Amino acid sequence: MNTGNAPKGTVLVSGASIAGPAVAYWLRRYGFEVTVVEKAGAPRGGGYPVDVRGTAVEVARRMGILPRLREAHIASRRLTFLDADGGEVAVVHPQAVAGGVEGRDVEVTRGDLADILYETVRDEVEFVFDDSVDTLTEHEHGVDVTFRSGLRRGFDVVLGADGLHSRTRELVFGPERRFHRYLGYCFAVFTMPNTLGLSHEVLLWNTPGRAAALYAVGDSDELHAFLTFARPEPPYEVLRDPEARHDLVARTFAGDGWEVPAVLTALRHADDPFFDTVGQIRMPRWSRGRVALLGDAAHAPSFLTGQGSSLALVGAYVLAGSLAAHRDHTAAFAAYERDVRGFVELNQAQVGEGGGSLFPVTAEALEERNGRLRGLTAPPPRTGRPAHTALTLPEPFGD
Repeated sequence: MNTGNAPKGTVLVSGASIAGPAVAYWLRRYGFEVTVVEKAGAPRGGGYPVDVRGTAVEVARRMGILPRLREAHIASRRLTFLDADGGEVAVVHPQAVAGGVEGRDVEVTRGDLADILYETVRDEVEFVFDDSVDTLTEHEHGVDVTFRSGLRRGFDVVLGADGLHSRTRELVFGPERRFHRYLGYCFAVFTMPNTLGLSHEVLLWNTPGRAAALYAVGDSDELHAFLTFARPEPPYEVLRDPEARHDLVARTFAGDGWEVPAVLTALRHADDPFFDTVGQIRMPRWSRGRVALLGDAAHAPSFLTGQGSSLALVGAYVLAGSLAAHRDHTAAFAAYERDVRGFVELNQAQVGEGGGSLFPVTAEALEERNGRLRGLTAPPPRTGRPAHTALTLPEPFGD
């Protein structure tokens, strides 16, 4: 890669999960000086499984991390659907539902993906942990940043890669509710003991409007547990109250069968519970002045699409290339949006065709889904180009 004539500048990236280290990698390759700030005290491990599919696989290949992702590939063998009493409805290969391509796409834990990205770039980029952006003041020549710690520094541009509940987005564009599109579900995810002896598989229990999943990554003695339920209006009032969140989940699943009571007990004792609404971020623009957003901060698609991590990797690649190719940040941000927005919106639209259909809210819809599953032995035939492959990557700037 030839970066000898690449414009150089200073970039602050807020967030060190997926999009942040990925964009930092490419920016550093193009000659930028990059600082990544992360409010957590260290890179976050663990986490539920995520997919790297389609165009994002090519980004991983160009980064040189694809072999490591393949080593970390989970390789789930079966997905078992259960009815309200725990009876077996259907057993399918996970790819038949997820829509990925076996042997090409990969599934890894979010923590493994984050670790691989961090290890790839940590020696070339400044990471500041246990701190976050407090204020942003833009002027003609850059952005003055005050951090929560009180430190003040200046940068040429600032990139917000700080997730669905982005502080950067709030500072520059306003409250999250302006851009959050609620999709009608809430969820809780956590780890619990693997008392069922599950291995390389997923169990998914459903009753109308509620679902529980147990995900065994390999032969671990832990399971990723997942509870989701339909709710017409988002319960904003409980989002910041852990006890209220747990009570809401417990009330919602009270009286349900199968292993749900044991899952609720495990939730009560879990040390890593995470609760949120299911939603997307939809914004008319991803940049303002010298600040741009990427990943979930700009366009969270929700876990129902299975494309959050993939969109983050692709967006990071294109945004860094645009900043390298255009000396003016305004032109760079415009090119980034022009090249990626259609791809993002196409993937956001996959909610109904993907995960959303896994959690029917009526008995009739659940029976229709079960009927489709019983006849499913392979992925349904696709018409046209799949959404997760619908962007052809430009070559790296300078090549």
